[in-house]
Amino acid sequence: MATSPAQSEVNWGEVEKSEDFTTLKNEHRSFVLPLSAAFLIWYFAYVLLAAYLPKFMATPVFGFVNMGLILGFGQFITTWAITMWYVSRANKVHDPLAKKVYEQIENGDHK
Repeated sequence: MATSPAQSEVNWGEVEKSEDFTTLKNEHRSFVLPLSAAFLIWYFAYVLLAAYLPKFMATPVFGFVNMGLILGFGQFITTWAITMWYVSRANKVHDPLAKKVYEQIENGDHK
């Protein structure tokens, strides 16, 4: 991939220090890190419940459906919900900030 002359003159250190890039980075981290931590805790809680409390996981809820199946299905629902939330947040917050940084680079504001 060839770079244009304008791109080769970009001062990437200045881009990284810019207020808009810092805002983008902070917005992304403040959303992704806590959500990732919460999901990992939920995921490992499910694994630990299955490993150490099999009787609880085998507790019937209705018919052949037990707690393990309900919590396992909850993992899928949680993953889907987090994905939808992230896409929505990216469209509303992260993408406009990234576009602003990109436009500044294209305009030569960071040489």
